[in-house]
Amino acid sequence: MIQKGVNVTGMGCICAAGDSVKSAMNSLYSSVRNCAAPKRIQAKLEVEYPVFEAASEIPVTDPSATRTSLLALHAVSEALEQSGLDERELKKWRVGVCLGTTVGCTLNNEPFYRDYKAGKNPNVSAIDRYLGNNAALYIADKLKCKGPTATIANACSSGTDAIGLAKSWLENNLCDIVIAGGADELSRITYLGFISLLISSTEACRPFDKNRKGLNLGEGAGIVIMEKSDVSKARGVKTLSNVVGYATFADAYHPTAPHPEGIGLTRAINQALLQAGISLEQIGFINAHGTSTQNNDEVEGRTIAKLFSDIIPTVSTKSYTGHTLGAAGGIEAVFLIQGLLDQKLPATSGFEEFDPACELNPTTSNINVSAEFALSNSLAFGGNNSALIFQGVPE
Repeated sequence: MIQKGVNVTGMGCICAAGDSVKSAMNSLYSSVRNCAAPKRIQAKLEVEYPVFEAASEIPVTDPSATRTSLLALHAVSEALEQSGLDERELKKWRVGVCLGTTVGCTLNNEPFYRDYKAGKNPNVSAIDRYLGNNAALYIADKLKCKGPTATIANACSSGTDAIGLAKSWLENNLCDIVIAGGADELSRITYLGFISLLISSTEACRPFDKNRKGLNLGEGAGIVIMEKSDVSKARGVKTLSNVVGYATFADAYHPTAPHPEGIGLTRAINQALLQAGISLEQIGFINAHGTSTQNNDEVEGRTIAKLFSDIIPTVSTKSYTGHTLGAAGGIEAVFLIQGLLDQKLPATSGFEEFDPACELNPTTSNINVSAEFALSNSLAFGGNNSALIFQGVPE
């Protein structure tokens, strides 16, 4: 039997904006963004493409762990602390782990692949690290979680889809609590790959701006602790938000570009609204996918304007984090929930000039909102479109 009521009781985040939810939100509300030439990637390019690297260096507490696993663990630790879940408390419940990633760890084994292809005999430690760093399994092993475990690799919607799948686990009583979200590290192959696609910018990204030149990659992790309502009530823990709607639809149109008419995104938003049992008019604000690429911003902007109106408060927080790929949906869910708690949205940094092709004016300064429900969009390579709806919880 489907059980209604999925509560968020804890959040954790690390990205270029900060190494905690509080520090990241301070950066967003102060319009501070850390976009610079990569420090950890050596590409020797004639043109410099800046990125959003994590604000703080992650201590290597486990030599066998990849950077993605360590980023995830950092955010998970913050989220668990807020939700009051320590090792002892976790043992009392069926705890699942559902994390999204795209880069994960495979693409950072480039030296091993090169040596192997050249006929050398490289150390197999790279393979050991790969096998031991499935993102969700790594966290589940560290915390001894014995509920369902899944790593979602669905391109740029992976983090959003992980939260959506976690919601269904709880509603179908497969577990009591889920650690959900996304994590991704920067990779030289991904960095060069996006440059080769001609969608990377040589300056800080400008989502929805008429003069945008493309995206900047980023890295990080965003985690939410999700619980059945009766479990969070039994634990006596504060509920930060309710996860009320999720849907995903494919365009089946192009390997990288969204359908020009936003068919998949329209269906995802409408289905998420139907699941939440609310109307378009009840959405108080949107955290857009907003990558700052030409096609994505045009399609998403037009779809939002068509479904809602061009006056619905909309922000792209990628202007502070860069595009963190599989982590994006998790990080943006955290920012959206905090926006519901604060009843406040930050400016979309870099936006200056309206683009008629986008039909959307995102936030240009911090604004106060009066919102009970908010929407987060994710548009992914492969034509995947996912939408999440969260409900605020009155004090």
